[in-house]
Amino acid sequence: MEARVRVNESGRVVIPASFRKSLGIQSGDEILIRVEADELRMSTLKSRLKRAQDLVARYVEPGTLLSEELIAERREAAKHGE
Repeated sequence: MEARVRVNESGRVVIPASFRKSLGIQSGDEILIRVEADELRMSTLKSRLKRAQDLVARYVEPGTLLSEELIAERREAAKHGE
């Protein structure tokens, strides 16, 4: 998808409705923006979280609960006074 939009006098840009719908962006949602290789990149917090979860999933066995492993490690450390 690509669209041509204008920057108004206040520096605002309107994200076209079709883009917002495609990305699940609702009024009031926060969007992260960054400059990358001379481009302005935008992403939603949801998409960033999903990307992070997918990255971690590559290294974790299916069905593994990292929270339970962390709790078990902390309990073991507490037994040893660490």
